[in-house]
Amino acid sequence: MSTRTDTPTTDEVDGPLTVSITRRVAPEDELLMQAWVHAGTSMAERFEGFLGAGWVRSGAEDWHMLYRFDSRAHLDTWERSPERLRWLRSAADLVEHRRTEYRTGIEGWFDEPTSSSVREAAPGGPSAPPRWKQATVIWVAFFPTSLALTYLLSPFSGQWPVVPRVLVTTLLATPWMTYLFLPFVTRLFGRWLKAD
Repeated sequence: MSTRTDTPTTDEVDGPLTVSITRRVAPEDELLMQAWVHAGTSMAERFEGFLGAGWVRSGAEDWHMLYRFDSRAHLDTWERSPERLRWLRSAADLVEHRRTEYRTGIEGWFDEPTSSSVREAAPGGPSAPPRWKQATVIWVAFFPTSLALTYLLSPFSGQWPVVPRVLVTTLLATPWMTYLFLPFVTRLFGRWLKAD
């Protein structure tokens, strides 16, 4: 039985989206599956906004695939394209679709969208690091950002009421954290995040 998690609309998401798909394949069809996945990734690379794709296996039959686009609009263009629809139809007798998830939150920072190797995974498939590790990495990025902005803005905003002061600070901190500093810190702590 197929399960599909509702996809966010363009209005709900203004940033990168990671799509996580679970498919089941007979063990004897492993080489065909690898070729099929490679063909799909090669096609997706030609679409604007493509950020990467990867896959892992858990057990003999389950394949967990990820692909990532920089916006909902670019993802829609890929997902509705005739090329992708033909590619999906070409594996109708090869794969059984199990689940699709759209990830829009913090867990997208912890995916490995540019990986392109096949490797065995623990039963249950790939998972994000524990929440406490995610929270630690976010704090490691947030604390120096908050401290620096408080120090740098205090000569200008020291006498402002609390709400405008926090508003300006968060307007500056959010893009810095989202696009630069948090991805850097996540890469820096990558081994620790993946360790058991």
